Amino acid sequence: MEPLDSTLGYEQARDELIEVVRSLEAGGTTLEESLALWERGEALAKVCRRWLDGARARLDAALAESSDEAGTERA
Repeated sequence: MEPLDSTLGYEQARDELIEVVRSLEAGGTTLEESLALWERGEALAKVCRRWLDGARARLDAALAESSDEAGTERA
């Protein structure tokens, strides 16, 4: 398996993670292959988590900014 690209987008990581899960669920792989797939899946899940955490932070910042602007208008 190739190393994860640090610029891997959320959709790419998610789609590859789905394929990893399908491969693990289908079985038919050796223990070594299964472990490699599992490790790849864990790395892909971390990439997805970073993207989602970043999106959540941006959303929270936008909501806070919107709330601050609304509070200033009322004053």
